[in-house]
Amino acid sequence: MGLLDRFSLSGKRLFITGGSRGLGREMALAIADAGADVILTGRDEASLEETAGAIRALGREAVTIAGDMGDPDECEAACSRALAEHGPVDLLINNVGGRLLNVPVEEQSLADWRRILDLNLTSTFLCTRILGGAMVRRGGGGRVINVASISGLIANRGIGGRSYETAKAAVIQFTKATAADWAPHGVTVNAICPGGFFTAPNQRWAKDNPEVIGEFLQNIPMGKFGEPEDLGPLAVYLASDASRYMTGATLVIDGGYTLW
Repeated sequence: MGLLDRFSLSGKRLFITGGSRGLGREMALAIADAGADVILTGRDEASLEETAGAIRALGREAVTIAGDMGDPDECEAACSRALAEHGPVDLLINNVGGRLLNVPVEEQSLADWRRILDLNLTSTFLCTRILGGAMVRRGGGGRVINVASISGLIANRGIGGRSYETAKAAVIQFTKATAADWAPHGVTVNAICPGGFFTAPNQRWAKDNPEVIGEFLQNIPMGKFGEPEDLGPLAVYLASDASRYMTGATLVIDGGYTLW
């Protein structure tokens, strides 16, 4: 087997949350380009179908499951449906998430706190329990990739909604603990911590909070935001045999933002 052959995902099947847009879309496309079939979840059926079409154009199978993965009941239903109708799943990317609000801790409601934790953390737990658990029971290994954030490592400047930092920090620790449990079964669990990527949510933040985005940009040593497609090769690496001896890792991709 040649070096590049270890990056092949031919014959594998990916389940990715929030896979129709932004970073999720680019990771889904990259993994499909490496040979895997893909199950996409998301709330917007039109964008799901558009991304599925792009995956099919690469010669891979694409299935869409519409649902709000931030709703625990819908999340469980989507995972169970994927296994029952399209399984087995070899690769799982828990990508869905977001800050969604900008309020001080002293003003944040319990309902909003729980909503953000459900979106970022509970969805990761449920998908890992159902789909990753199926990998463990089936045998033969598997890959779980959790998209955390540099916000799980630092506190962002000038913005509220600290439930987001809390949830992403928990995703990182959940990654480590689950990796330790599942290492004997050949199922690796790793986390990606993106920094500033100019996706649609960040474009909205830039419009509503230009001073926050401007200061963030000034503190990136590389002097620019990342492009969503920059995440694709890293996802392929973590999904492939090339990373077979890596588990429990937290990989930062942020243009150097957290160096200062």
